[in-house]
Amino acid sequence: MRLRPIGTPGHPLGTDHLGADLHSRVLWGARVSILVGVLAVSLSLAVGATLGALAGYFGGWVDAVFSRFADLLMGFPYLLFTLFAMAILGPGIANLVLALSFKGWVEFFRLTRGEVMSEKTREYVLAARALGRSPAAIIASEILPNIRHSLLVLATLRMGYLIVMEATLSFLGLGVPPEVPAWGSMVAAGREYMVSAWWIATVPGLAVVGLVLSINLFGEGLREALDPRLRSL
Repeated sequence: MRLRPIGTPGHPLGTDHLGADLHSRVLWGARVSILVGVLAVSLSLAVGATLGALAGYFGGWVDAVFSRFADLLMGFPYLLFTLFAMAILGPGIANLVLALSFKGWVEFFRLTRGEVMSEKTREYVLAARALGRSPAAIIASEILPNIRHSLLVLATLRMGYLIVMEATLSFLGLGVPPEVPAWGSMVAAGREYMVSAWWIATVPGLAVVGLVLSINLFGEGLREALDPRLRSL
């Protein structure tokens, strides 16, 4: 049952060079990509929002240290930095999530820092300070809830980018282990059959494009729905 074309009975998306059902592998690959994207975004958001809130609220040397470190990371290309991290950590979903998060938190840090610097001068924050509330309580219960919409939109948009990065690393053989079906590794395996069995690489490639496009459109719609300035246009 090797290299069965699209539309074969029992194999709607055909089979690959090993005879595996492409439909099943693409569905499983979706689970891998979404899992990696969600975990990497969540970890990046947690680290970036925490450090950004501390830097924006306290300022001074705290802001200087975190900001300089973030600027240093921004000087490295994301793909090159992640490739270097994966070369050290080795393949695996957990290592892939860590590698994508090593630099992924910077965008959340910069957004949170700017929002917190703006919010900390508002009256509700000054009132909380006057009541003797601790900085941790003010940040957690007053400031962060007011900037959650911005963080949610950024997280949605970044997830699509991280899924592309996961597919790229898997394509290069540095992502998930070879025995785990991943869209990137499926595209890589189908390169040798682009003439005789084009669907092996094309179907997972289109799956990546479709998922990322859907996430980006959802993120743009979410941004317009949550931003009153855009709703008024």
